[in-house]
Amino acid sequence: MRYGGEALSSGTGAMNENDRKRVSELFFQVCDLEPDERMAVLDEACADEPEVRAQVLALLSAGDKTMQGDLTGVVSGAIQSAAEGVVTSDALTPTQIGPYTILREIGEGGMSVVFEAEQHEPVQRNVALKLIRPGMDTREVIDRFESERQALALMDHSSIARIFDGGATEAGRPYFVMELVQGVPITQYCDEHRLSTRERLVLFLAVCAAVQHAHQKGILHRDLKPSNILVAEEDGRAIPKVIDFGIS
Repeated sequence: MRYGGEALSSGTGAMNENDRKRVSELFFQVCDLEPDERMAVLDEACADEPEVRAQVLALLSAGDKTMQGDLTGVVSGAIQSAAEGVVTSDALTPTQIGPYTILREIGEGGMSVVFEAEQHEPVQRNVALKLIRPGMDTREVIDRFESERQALALMDHSSIARIFDGGATEAGRPYFVMELVQGVPITQYCDEHRLSTRERLVLFLAVCAAVQHAHQKGILHRDLKPSNILVAEEDGRAIPKVIDFGIS
């Protein structure tokens, strides 16, 4: 496997351009669906395209561990027959990216993995580093990734995770570095702290202010949900942070 043009291949040689485009289109079509819905769409769309279906499943498996219990056998066979066409994130996770030392994985999605990392220079701090998955560096994915990075760079709000840096690894995988939010989903925070209705509304108003700030910059989040609104405590105050502008 190499990064860039031939990110997807099959056991009998490189997939042609139409097949690669088909895999990319199907992946984005189903990546946000529930597992059962994904399978139904792929069964119908790939009835006569088993290799395309196998590649999409392998990408989904690498990007969504919740599917592995049902698809382990299918995905394992797909990865083996793909002759290293798709590699899981663990296989190519660097331990050092520029001044950032990778500490642990803290989140993942269909396109990327988020790590907690330690920055050494010019300041020392822990950050969140978002890195495109191996084999996902197609033009469409990179454009989407760059859009998120640009969206974050435009915004300056206390309830939106800040971006610090960006670049690419030696292998050419784009990444960006942002504020590490040490928090939990807003619904979990409210329940665990037994917040009153008034206290919950105070948090909600802060989220609304963050969303309004994004709208004033011409940015729509498009995936607001509890897991993308983390609440952290700063100086004894609960501060909601909107994260993951990946499909803004």
